[in-house]
Amino acid sequence: MLGTLVYDLMIILSAGLIAGLVCRWLRISVLIGYLAVGTLLGKGALGWVSDEQHEIEYIAEAGVFLLLFSIGLEFSLDELGRLGRNLAIGGSIQMLLVALPVGAILLAIGLEWQPAVLISSAVSFSSTVLVFKALAEWGHSSLPHGRRAIGILLFQDAALIPLLLLVPLLTDTGNSAGPLQYIVLAITSILFVVAVVVLRQLLAKWVVPIFASYRSPDLVVLFALVLLGGVTLGAYSVGLPPAIGAFAAGLAFSGNPWTKQIDALILPFRETFAAVFFVSLGLIFDVRFLLDEPLFTFACFACLLTIKSVAGTIAIRMTGLRWRSAAGMGIGLAHVGEFAFVLVLMGWEAGVIAESDYQRIVALAIGSLILTPPLLKAGLGWTQLSDDQGMELSENQGMVPIGKGAIVIGSGPIGCQAASWLETAGKDVCLVDLSPVNLHPFAQQGIRTVAGDATDREVLNRADIDEASIVVICIPDDDAAVQIVRELRTTNSTAFVLVRCRYQANIGALSNSGANHVVSEEAVAGDAIIRLLTDVDAG
Repeated sequence: MLGTLVYDLMIILSAGLIAGLVCRWLRISVLIGYLAVGTLLGKGALGWVSDEQHEIEYIAEAGVFLLLFSIGLEFSLDELGRLGRNLAIGGSIQMLLVALPVGAILLAIGLEWQPAVLISSAVSFSSTVLVFKALAEWGHSSLPHGRRAIGILLFQDAALIPLLLLVPLLTDTGNSAGPLQYIVLAITSILFVVAVVVLRQLLAKWVVPIFASYRSPDLVVLFALVLLGGVTLGAYSVGLPPAIGAFAAGLAFSGNPWTKQIDALILPFRETFAAVFFVSLGLIFDVRFLLDEPLFTFACFACLLTIKSVAGTIAIRMTGLRWRSAAGMGIGLAHVGEFAFVLVLMGWEAGVIAESDYQRIVALAIGSLILTPPLLKAGLGWTQLSDDQGMELSENQGMVPIGKGAIVIGSGPIGCQAASWLETAGKDVCLVDLSPVNLHPFAQQGIRTVAGDATDREVLNRADIDEASIVVICIPDDDAAVQIVRELRTTNSTAFVLVRCRYQANIGALSNSGANHVVSEEAVAGDAIIRLLTDVDAG
């Protein structure tokens, strides 16, 4: 049994690695690759992984728990308050305008109300990961349509929790218990929420400072995993779905100085187990089922995309955006997100959703995710076409012209200082960095961000390099800085380019590439040391 588990797990991890590499090369979401390679390995195709003892399922569930734990960590109550109208109005309208027509269609074709409710709720989700990453990479996360889309996605993240609570009530056991089970579940949920709030305060005031004083990443990881397991087990023991416990554990850690450190340390575990989870979803999917009814599947697919596009358009329009921009962003939300898989998998395991219906949902979701990048890119093109005279309305800054501005490449400490100073000076700042995660706090503050490698001409174009009057480059790789200067000078020959380099020997190469001024860390540190030694010697 152990040999079979290790064999299956190695196949899944190796296939996930290959799928991830291919997706990075094709510049598409690795989520698509995980699902596709899982389908290829499953019983409907190669049949290399059977998982007859269901051991892989347990590892996949760990991926779900870590994924929800990370969402809880990133779940900011302050951000929810700032989004306000975009979150409450846009999110609720979008989910209702998807769930109601889909549910009505499912009831009309003869489905019972329990699976109809669960399926219609599941397909109303869009992918927070895919949309936010794309908006950050293309520099739209801080623009009006991007902010509204993020508000809708955050509302969906919050809505996942009550929907997870709904699954036990849709089973036969829940139906036979009557109203009493609803009352007991409501009281239990309220008490659980109170316990999480108290735990959050205890962690912030007492436990976090104690563990921080030891300065040990190993203890941080162990404590985070112990708390994750403890809260998850606690939720299960009082009759709540374990997934809610995982989210609550992340929420308990959120909002304190330790949050980012925990997220960074847990990230490798989360990504590994999440890969197993999404590959395992592909294993369950039987591609032969899709081939047996291609016309019906295609009709469902077209109907779902239409409903979601219309729902997203109306929801974003209700937040105050113009129809053309709303339609563009609505198209970008017309797909089924990763949380739909979590919800329908729980429904299938609880017996609410039949296997045939589960297969259809997985097929629709995979197809919609594959189409997400081109649909989102086309939709963002619509939003750009609808801008009046190159102006965008910022909720915090009024009308800001997208024209002459400043670009800061690198979001390290020095890059952050430069961006803050330029913004204070009245410049339209765009911050460029390899990691969307590093850019997220700046996007929340309304600073325009672009995620990607700045040595790539396309990334510089997304940052509007041809219109920049000042470019500040603050990255630790001097060779990459030389490439960036050369690339930007092919498009913009008039901008003032300031580069921070690590080694004094590279100043000449950067100046020859077109930098106006180069600051060497080595030279600055050397001067500072000489000045200090002079002062000490004089004393």
